[in-house]
Amino acid sequence: MLEDGYYRATVALGGLVLRALGLRLHLEGLERLPAEGPVILASTHAAYPDFMVLAAAGWERGRCVRFLTRHDVWNVPGVRRAMTGMRHVPVDRAAPAGAYLHARRLLREGEAVGIFPEAGISHSYTVRALMPGAVALARETGVPVVPVSQWGIQRVWSVRRPGGPRPRPSLRSGRPVDLVLGEPFHVPPDADVAEWTARLGQTLTGLLEGLQRRPHLRPAPGEYAPWYPAHLGGHAPDRREAVELDVMPRSAIGPTWGPPLPPEAVGPV
Repeated sequence: MLEDGYYRATVALGGLVLRALGLRLHLEGLERLPAEGPVILASTHAAYPDFMVLAAAGWERGRCVRFLTRHDVWNVPGVRRAMTGMRHVPVDRAAPAGAYLHARRLLREGEAVGIFPEAGISHSYTVRALMPGAVALARETGVPVVPVSQWGIQRVWSVRRPGGPRPRPSLRSGRPVDLVLGEPFHVPPDADVAEWTARLGQTLTGLLEGLQRRPHLRPAPGEYAPWYPAHLGGHAPDRREAVELDVMPRSAIGPTWGPPLPPEAVGPV
């Protein structure tokens, strides 16, 4: 099939990039991703190459993960055909219903759909406000949700610090990158979407902080670490600062999970 050819070529290219960077990739919990049938992969988002690691995990299970991705990626010359061929889903924040319907159709066709419910990279490297689409899709379709977190890849290429230069990919070799798939869960058909989105936020926070606390993924003693969360001793913007940096749609569910937030940041933003 055409899309499988695109996907195979893209995964091969991504593998070359990961090997060229010398990343020490560790994938954990792969057995929690069904080898067939519809599934939603709801992942934390700490770096621009997150999708490459998650796609590699899916490929290990024989799955082509179809990602919900910013629609403007389709405007990049030469990329549009490949993105469409791989059956990824363009998301226009101003009109998200189209992406929802597209993702629902893929799930009904038995596909694995990858969603970054934070709808962007968290400047604080904590789980920021979440869009409710992943939970809403799971409630409507009955498809299982597999929570996913990864850590370490943010040291390769992530967001700019306030006032800092535009970030560029780091070519330093040998960085460890861990990805873990959590226990799948189902959203009941009568579930409250906001409540279950909060549950997802709590689950993702547990997975992410579990990775962040691993010794080989922590900064060295005394190291300046803008890539590590402030509440764990790093030098990334704290959650109060990140409220101003993490631009979120009003439909997002404000975090009641993770380290404390200023009162004005709790609830829809």
